[in-house]
Amino acid sequence: MANTVQFDLVSPERKLASVAATEVQIPGAEGDLTAGAGHAPLITTLRPGVLKAVSAEGTKAFAVTGGFAEINAGSISVLAEQAIPVAEASAAVLDALIDAARARAASAADRAVADKYVNDLIALKAAIGV
Repeated sequence: MANTVQFDLVSPERKLASVAATEVQIPGAEGDLTAGAGHAPLITTLRPGVLKAVSAEGTKAFAVTGGFAEINAGSISVLAEQAIPVAEASAAVLDALIDAARARAASAADRAVADKYVNDLIALKAAIGV
């Protein structure tokens, strides 16, 4: 397929995706970005959000809690701290992530960063509608 890029998404638990994608929408720490074939080389950190890969098979969406993305002209590799297919993301799972992040934020050295992480998780839950 012309104008595709090899997209791989892995978390410590499992490989979640390996497809020829036309574009990948990434929740970058510095802002959302869309990458595809021919993209300039870039490494970025992720914030909690919805990552989407568009391919001939349709769009696959994943809830990610953080990690890194390495983007090149021919491939996009995402190493996620945690990643869940949006179809499998329940309110209970996201509430548990939010509660754990709030507990960590209470004793965090950099409270502003910790609070932003909590707020990004809350926004993630709202974005997927659970």
